Amino acid sequence: MDLRAELLKSIWYAFTALDVEKSGKVSKSQLKVLSHNLYTVLHIPHDPVALEEHFRDDDDGPVSSQGYMPYLNKYILDKVEEGAFVKEDFDELCWTLTAKKNYKPDRNGNSVVSHKDAFKLWCLFNFLSEDKYPLVMVPDEVEYLLKKVCTSMNVELNCCELDDYLSQDPQHQNGMTVWQFLDLVNSGKLLRGIEREAVSMAVEEVYQEVIEDMLKQGYLWKKGQLRRNWSERWFTLKPSALSYYMSEERKEKKGSIALDKHCCVEVLPDREGKRCMFCVKTSSRTYEMSASDTKQRQEWTLAIQTAIRLQAEGKKSLHKDLKQKRREQREQRERRKAAKEEEMQRLKQLQEEKERKLQELELLKEAQRQAELLLQEEEQRRRLQHEEMQRTLEVQLKEAEQARASMQAEMVLKEAEAERQRKRIVELEEMQARLQEALHQEVKARQDEESVRYAQARLLAEEEEKLKELMKLKEEQEEYIIQTQREKQVLKQEMENKSKYLEEAQKQLEEVRENRQRVDQDVMAAQRKLRQASTNVKHWNVQMNRLMHPIGPGEKRTTTCGGFPSIPPVLLTRRESSLKLRQRLEDKNYDLEREDSKKNVNNGETRRLSLSPDMDTTATEPSD
Repeated sequence: MDLRAELLKSIWYAFTALDVEKSGKVSKSQLKVLSHNLYTVLHIPHDPVALEEHFRDDDDGPVSSQGYMPYLNKYILDKVEEGAFVKEDFDELCWTLTAKKNYKPDRNGNSVVSHKDAFKLWCLFNFLSEDKYPLVMVPDEVEYLLKKVCTSMNVELNCCELDDYLSQDPQHQNGMTVWQFLDLVNSGKLLRGIEREAVSMAVEEVYQEVIEDMLKQGYLWKKGQLRRNWSERWFTLKPSALSYYMSEERKEKKGSIALDKHCCVEVLPDREGKRCMFCVKTSSRTYEMSASDTKQRQEWTLAIQTAIRLQAEGKKSLHKDLKQKRREQREQRERRKAAKEEEMQRLKQLQEEKERKLQELELLKEAQRQAELLLQEEEQRRRLQHEEMQRTLEVQLKEAEQARASMQAEMVLKEAEAERQRKRIVELEEMQARLQEALHQEVKARQDEESVRYAQARLLAEEEEKLKELMKLKEEQEEYIIQTQREKQVLKQEMENKSKYLEEAQKQLEEVRENRQRVDQDVMAAQRKLRQASTNVKHWNVQMNRLMHPIGPGEKRTTTCGGFPSIPPVLLTRRESSLKLRQRLEDKNYDLEREDSKKNVNNGETRRLSLSPDMDTTATEPSD
């Protein structure tokens, strides 16, 4: 496909988009605007009066495509120079004109492909469509393009659904328009369950490979010529050159290696700490490079060899060559199909000839039956003659008996041979049964293999989903870490404030401890007094017991405590009750003092804990 044919395909879409009434004609004013835009994007000097002069003899009516073609060829396409314009800008102009009228994506935003990806699919459709108008793409090319997109996403195309879709409309068997193709892609029947970003990346990769002739791209390590150091560069391989950039954005181009039929690529052994090395030899220099692994090195060497082969064969594009080969294969299939149909027609004629001959044979059989009736009559007449000849035949019969005996001997031998043949047949039948069983097992093994393969594909899809979830969890964890660091700063500020409160609480704690010591001393003094009072009470109880001992007749009145007279029992009882009451009051006062001291200590600890909830155990030991 030359440049003129590629440009005509896009211009055809723009022309038909301007044909609003679908009459095959466009007004001159619209053609002027279209021609001016084509001059601009193709970087051709604009001639504003050429269109008027070309159609000066025509009426003021619209112009058909056949009438516009001579002007288009003479003033635009004949002046186009390859490489003087950006092909993508030209395609985008024609796409903008035709998409406004014909492309109808989902208004709810549920389309599988974006507007930009639809433009790239439109370009791919134009590249793979047939060179006849209206432009259509045959089912084989549709399947080829969809398989390329699915392969870029590492998924398998569901050919059954594609065949079902194509079989729904008989016109699809002859070809599919670009708008039908975009509707098929946006329907999601063939790309069900795939993210829109993955589809966009796959379309971009196929667009670069097919339209931009990008045989391969990726990072490689390259050895410098002067400094002899290794640098990582982003390489892009096209049939004419191997270019390298600083990064994959391809903004800063570092150099390019021109490829021709005299170039070659060789695999190098590992050295200088680099592995998976290879070199590209040109007529002026040898470029050393290193890949990430052996697989990448093999892919790069094969791709570079393909580019060199295309240069040697004088071809500019790999996919143009592949498309031509596919077209030739389709033409061969069509020729074989036509030959097969011709053969079937010939077989049909032979069948008709055979049926005609069978009818003639039936007529001959009828004539034969009539001849047999005549023969029977003739035989009846000749039977009498045969009876006369019977006697002579008896002699011959004896001779035949002898021949029969010899024939029976031969029959015995033949039967033995037949028995051996039957045994051989039985063995062959058994062997056939074993072979059928082996074939059945092989078919079952293949079915098991297919099921395992489908299960593996499903596991790979699940693994990709889990990987996405893991990346999402990782992002959430990073956000949580940032939030934790912020909270840590806030807690640190709070800790500084609480440390100040802690110092104040420690001072108050010291005061509480001093108060506690004083209270403990008071408690000990009260305990000493209590013990002294208890001793006194015990002493008075002994004395009272002695005083309460009854005096018998004739006994002398004893005296206690230095000869004091005995106290009356009523007074002793009163004194004992007053002592017990005093002891209970002292015990009650002592209990109240202990409770007050405990409350003071607990209040000090509570205030200290409220000021510093994060105090360590060493700070709480004095409160115990």
